[in-house]
Amino acid sequence: MAESKLYDLLGVSPNATDTEIKKAYRKLAKEYHPDKNPNEGEKFKEISFAYEVLSDPRKREIYDRQGIKGLQGGADANMAADDLFSQLFGGGIFGMGMGGGRRRKRGEDTIYPLKVTLEDLYNGKTSKLNLNKTVICKACDGLGGKPGAVNRCAACQGRGIKVSYRQLGPGMVQHMQTACPECCGEGEVLNERDRCKVCKGKKIVHETKRLEVHVDKGMQDGQKIYFRGDGNQQPGVEPGDVIIVLQQLQHEKFQREGADLFMPYRLTLTEALCGFCMVFKHLDGRDMLVRKPPGEVIEHGAVKGIVHEGMPIYRNPFEKGNLYIKFHVTFPENHFADAAALRALELLLPKRPAFEMPTGDNVEEVDLHDYDPDAHRGAGSSHRSETYDSDDEDRCRGPGVQCAQQ
Repeated sequence: MAESKLYDLLGVSPNATDTEIKKAYRKLAKEYHPDKNPNEGEKFKEISFAYEVLSDPRKREIYDRQGIKGLQGGADANMAADDLFSQLFGGGIFGMGMGGGRRRKRGEDTIYPLKVTLEDLYNGKTSKLNLNKTVICKACDGLGGKPGAVNRCAACQGRGIKVSYRQLGPGMVQHMQTACPECCGEGEVLNERDRCKVCKGKKIVHETKRLEVHVDKGMQDGQKIYFRGDGNQQPGVEPGDVIIVLQQLQHEKFQREGADLFMPYRLTLTEALCGFCMVFKHLDGRDMLVRKPPGEVIEHGAVKGIVHEGMPIYRNPFEKGNLYIKFHVTFPENHFADAAALRALELLLPKRPAFEMPTGDNVEEVDLHDYDPDAHRGAGSSHRSETYDSDDEDRCRGPGVQCAQQ
């Protein structure tokens, strides 16, 4: 009776078509992938091994005729057993005791930056990206040509590499590995006339996939969003991930620190002393009204907070940080010509501190002027220049005469 264990693993009959085998594998792979079921790693390996054998026409033919033993050591097997099982997750499958080999090679991750505004991170957003990637050619199922037309390279025995040794000296031998020139490191050879018309024998084709990237409320600058297994595909290689990296654009009003928001606001001196009303638009479009009644003076640089109006907490969007407003007080220009108005203002303000006029010959009254740092530097340099010129005149005699060395 023919062995059917691999078919049973995929839940298909021995007469199943390639399309039915592929659909069954994809369904089971999603269910038992380690990312979703970390405890089902061995089950996932068995399913993947079964698909690897049954999706390859040669391996499937060997398995149908001779079972697992035919794959292990059959003279007409597609490749040696140690190569086959070491490439398929390190062996040890179905209790055959093949030992711990290498894990299946994994492809590189693909990283895409996604620019987002602070409003996007506050409200959440779904962005659509067109992802250009390579996928296994469906016309030839990644074989590169017609079933049976792909042969193992005789020069490297399907390993893709050639090993050579070089004598460096007595007892010293250099071991070198190079890509097989016959198969260009692929381990397989294919006649030009048998190549797949779609992929031209490359086994892969380019495809554009549309990704929906969900930016959740409360995400942060630099946070990564993963699409597992959506990277570039290569035959015999586990696809890498697509990683979206969020890049927050600078906001004209708000600054973010963790879950808190900060914004500056400029007050007039009258508002700082006598109270004010202010309105600003929040990140979700709400108009926020803030009233400060008279009685409390707002100092320049004071910071006041509004509780629970900051950024949403990631994965807990009903909880929010705080919003802090830093006030900058703008003083009026120095123009008070009305003496009566000044006296009236002084009566309203706190009294001046007591002043006692000093007496004696050492008392000198001076005037205050506006400070100009550029003018100050220029005056100083001019004065120093005049001093040096005077010194030069004493030591130099006429044009073209060098100064005497001191």
